[in-house]
Amino acid sequence: MTLKESLLWPLSLPYGLLALLRAGAYRKGILRQRRLPGVVMSVGNLTVGGTGKTPMVLWIADRLLAEGKTVGILTRGYRGKTVGASAKTSQTTGRPRVISTSDEVQLLQSRLGERVLLGVGADRYKSGLALAGGGVNWFILDDGFQHLPLARNVDIVLIDASKPFGGGHLLPAGRLREPRTALDRADLIVITRSNHVPAIESVVRRYSDAPIFYAHTELVSIYSPAHPQFTASEARSKTFFAFCGIGNPAAFIADLRDWGFQIAGHRFFPDHHRFSESDIAEIEKQARKLGATALICTEKDEFNLTEPPPSMDLWICSISLHVDKAGDFWQALMEKAQSRIGNSQ
Repeated sequence: MTLKESLLWPLSLPYGLLALLRAGAYRKGILRQRRLPGVVMSVGNLTVGGTGKTPMVLWIADRLLAEGKTVGILTRGYRGKTVGASAKTSQTTGRPRVISTSDEVQLLQSRLGERVLLGVGADRYKSGLALAGGGVNWFILDDGFQHLPLARNVDIVLIDASKPFGGGHLLPAGRLREPRTALDRADLIVITRSNHVPAIESVVRRYSDAPIFYAHTELVSIYSPAHPQFTASEARSKTFFAFCGIGNPAAFIADLRDWGFQIAGHRFFPDHHRFSESDIAEIEKQARKLGATALICTEKDEFNLTEPPPSMDLWICSISLHVDKAGDFWQALMEKAQSRIGNSQ
């Protein structure tokens, strides 16, 4: 434990107690959950930071769409502003599409287009009712494990194998949002960035008997906005300087190297960071000093870049989630969701 963590640790005690009391109040019905007219699948985690929630949301959305479901995603739109609705309406429901400055919202819209409607805001129940009015009856609750005011049919909890329990300490000393005992609410647990971690499984089994699955990130594409004709093979001839403002930046660097890209150095920023001109200037200065010939960042970071673009060649890395035993995972997910539909009417 670092000095900072030691100083903050006493604050973790009341935080943990409040988290336990809050969850218990919802479990006992003292605090009431509100239920949407449809199936709600929650994707969340125990810790702050990246565990692969957005790729999982995209994965589930694509599977539901393939089955002909009418799908909506409920997201807070963290560190973004909903600035209005587009004059262009969705072909699915005829409702105006939301316009948000949130990088996560823009990423979801970029990947899913008009096939899925988004409800953006802190009140996920209100957002869900608006989507339900347009015909949506399958909802994906993004980052929903701690959003207890909204009832859900199934809770999926992601655990990052590289940082499974946030150092073991609750906020603000550590990265845990809730004690590990909260895993007893999980219906399905997915360990990301690994395909076999017995040590983590043994810890999970102390608190939950939910089925455990594994998933890892895959490279979808790598592209240069200024040079769309360039291919991935050309990217592998570059020497990159990587930068990002995501929840688990070290995993991004590890993935890039696993995928065969040459990384001369990197610069990390806080999650959802909006890059200023001075940020880009400093990044390019460091990159040139280390002999890099190009820059690379994540797809989410691209939405946080300001004008003008970097003077160095910039590449964007797009990823997806590969779920091991995907058929078994989907069957378990749908069986759990369907088993609770009758109770949610």
